Amino acid sequence: MDKVTAYRDLKAEIEAVVAGETSTTARYATAACLLAQAFQPRYFWTGFYLVDPLKPRELVIGPYQGTLGCLRIPFGRGVCGHVAETEMPIIVPDVHAFPGHIACDAASNSEIVVPVFDPAGKLAAVLDVDSTDYDAFDEIDEAGLVAICQVILTA
Repeated sequence: MDKVTAYRDLKAEIEAVVAGETSTTARYATAACLLAQAFQPRYFWTGFYLVDPLKPRELVIGPYQGTLGCLRIPFGRGVCGHVAETEMPIIVPDVHAFPGHIACDAASNSEIVVPVFDPAGKLAAVLDVDSTDYDAFDEIDEAGLVAICQVILTA
């Protein structure tokens, strides 16, 4: 199965599983699990950093699959903080070359981060996917993950 088809099928599966679920934690946990399972071993770490309602300029670790993640990331810092600040997805072929990269796990070599918006269009979280491979992500991954992130909180 090619990646385009894999992402399309996974989006439909995630939509079906979370449809009607009122818990955002359950929605994020389901998406992280299904994404990690579908793309392992290329996906080394898969999870969400949530906008902290008590500290709205910080991300706090949410549901994830993988090794220990950073607990908090300020907006504007590292790859996840950059996406929280800009609200735009990013592909980083070599995280060690990214200015201000936060090394939560030294095994990560490339990363893709995608914003997640609530139904009102406000930033709710970022989806962070890391790989031990360099240059592991491309525009197909970005389009697939953006499509999935559009339905996580709205299905």
